[in-house]
Amino acid sequence: MKLHEALNIDLNEINREIENLVARDKDVPKKSQLAQSVLELVASGGKRLRPLMVIVGSRFGRKPTGRRALQLSAAAEFIHAASLIHDDIIDDAELRRGGPALHTKTGILSAVHIGNYMSARVIELLSKHTGDKNRYVHDLSSVATAQLCLGEYQQMEHAFDYDITMDQYLEKSRNKTALLMATCLRVGALSSESTEEVANLLYAFGEALGMSFQIQDDLLDFTQSTEVLGKPAGSDLRHGQVTLPVLYALQDSELASDIRKIGPDSSDAEVMHVLNLINRSDALARAEEISQDYLEQAAGIVEQLSAYPAHADLETLLQYFAGRDR
Repeated sequence: MKLHEALNIDLNEINREIENLVARDKDVPKKSQLAQSVLELVASGGKRLRPLMVIVGSRFGRKPTGRRALQLSAAAEFIHAASLIHDDIIDDAELRRGGPALHTKTGILSAVHIGNYMSARVIELLSKHTGDKNRYVHDLSSVATAQLCLGEYQQMEHAFDYDITMDQYLEKSRNKTALLMATCLRVGALSSESTEEVANLLYAFGEALGMSFQIQDDLLDFTQSTEVLGKPAGSDLRHGQVTLPVLYALQDSELASDIRKIGPDSSDAEVMHVLNLINRSDALARAEEISQDYLEQAAGIVEQLSAYPAHADLETLLQYFAGRDR
C-alpha cells in the first residue's frame, strides 16, 4: 500500500491544487515554457511527502481539514520542487527521478528562472493571508526564502570540505531537509486551529523525521543502484558532499588519506574505490544508528500525542520512514 493510501489522503486532490498554482496565474501564458515546465515537473512524480505532512498535521486541530490545508500542501510541494531544481544545478546532476533534470532540458538560465518563479509564486499566495490569526502561514514562506537557500549555500560552501564538523553537517541537513518537513506538520495543524502546544510537538516530530530522512538519503547514495535512486549512485561523493557516512569514515586514518584525495577532477575509478572502502567500513552502520536515534525521538513524540486519533497517522509516517529503502 502506498503512503497516501495508508493515510487515507486523496493524492489527486493535492495534485490538482499544485497544478492550479501555475494554471491560475494570469501572468503566465498556459503554453509558455515556464508553465509547461512547472506542470511537467509536477507530473514527473514524487511521493508528495511534504503535502501529506500538511494534511496529517491538519487532523490535529479542532476544525476538520479544509481548503486552507490543501492550499498549504500545494505550496509546500512547490517550495520543495523549486529547491530540487536549484539542487540539481548546483550539483550539475543530469538525472532527477529517473529522467532528465530540468536544467538539462531548458538550459541553466531558464531553470533558475523557473525555480525562482515557483518560490516567488508561493510567497505571493501566502502573502494574501494577513492578520495575526494567520501569521503561521508565513512560516512556509520563510522556509522557502531563508532556510532552504541557506542549506543550499552551506552545501556549496562545504563542497570537498573534509574538515566539516558534525555540528555543521547537522545544521546543513536541518536547513536543507528537516525544517520544511517540520513546518509542514506545524502549519497544517494551525490551519485547523490546533493548540500551539500540539503544533510545536508536531514540529519536533517532523524535524526528527526529517533528520532521519536526510541521513537515510546519505546512506542510499552508498547502498542503492542508479536505477533505484533515479540518479547516479555515489553522486554525493562525486560532487564533494561530505555526508554522515563520509564523516565517520574520515575518523579512520587509513581511509581518510584516500577520501581526502577525492576532488572535482577525480576519475570515476577513484570515486568507486573510495565508495567501496567506505562500504566495507563501519561508517554506514554508525550513520544508521544516528538515523535510528532520530526515529526514536519521533516515536517518543507520538506517545505524547496518543490522545488524538490522528496519532495513528504519525505512526504510519514513522513506519514509512523506518522502512524506507529508496
